Amino acid sequence: MTDLALLRVLQLASPALPIGGYAYSQGLEYAIEQGWVTDIDSAAGWLGGLLEHSLARLDIPVLLRQYEALERADDGALFSWNDWLLANRETAELYLEDSQQGGALLRLMCSLGVPAAQEWPTGEPLALMTGLAMAGQHWHTGAHALALGALWSWLENQVGAATKLIPLGQTDAQRLLDRILPSLPAVIEIARDLPSDELGAGLPGLAFASARHEHQYTRLFRS
Repeated sequence: MTDLALLRVLQLASPALPIGGYAYSQGLEYAIEQGWVTDIDSAAGWLGGLLEHSLARLDIPVLLRQYEALERADDGALFSWNDWLLANRETAELYLEDSQQGGALLRLMCSLGVPAAQEWPTGEPLALMTGLAMAGQHWHTGAHALALGALWSWLENQVGAATKLIPLGQTDAQRLLDRILPSLPAVIEIARDLPSDELGAGLPGLAFASARHEHQYTRLFRS
C-alpha cells in the first residue's frame, strides 16, 4: 500500500468527510432511552453485535464484492450489489441513512473527478458502501484497507453517539474504542470468506429500535 493510498483511506474515514455520518445513531439512541445500553459494557455488547451480525455479514462483504466488480469493470455486478444492499435495510430510517450518505458521497466524488461516480445514473439511489468502493478503487487503496477505513468510520461515529447519549466521558469513550478495535480485522476475514448465498443481516432488535426511534419524544440523531 502506497503512502498516498493510505492517506486516501484516511480521507474517506475522516469525520470531516461531508456526508453527515455523525448525525446517525442506527437505533442506539432508542436503545439507550429504553435502558438496553447504559454504560461502557452494554455499549460494547451492542456495537459488537452490530459488527458481528450486520457489518461482517452484509455491508463489508458487499463492499469487497463491489471493489472487485469495479476492478473487472463489471457494471452489472456493481448495480446489482448496490440494489441488494439497499433492499436489505429493514426500516425507512436505515434506508434513508444509507442512501442519504451515499448520495452525499456521490456528489463529492463527482466533484473530485471519480469516473464511476460521474457515470452513475441520475436519480439512481447509491448505497454508502458503493460510493466508498468507487472512491477506493479509483484511488487504488486496496479492498482490505478500504474495508478497515469503513469499519473505523462506522465505529468512531457510533462511539461518538454513545459518548453524547449515555453519556460517556472522553476516557471511557477511548476505552470503548480500545475494546472493540482489535475485532475489526476479524470482521473483514468473516466478510471475505462468506459465500454470497449466506450474505445478510438478522438483527430484529436493531430493526425494532430503528422503527421506534422516529416516535421518541426527543431526538438528537436522525436514526
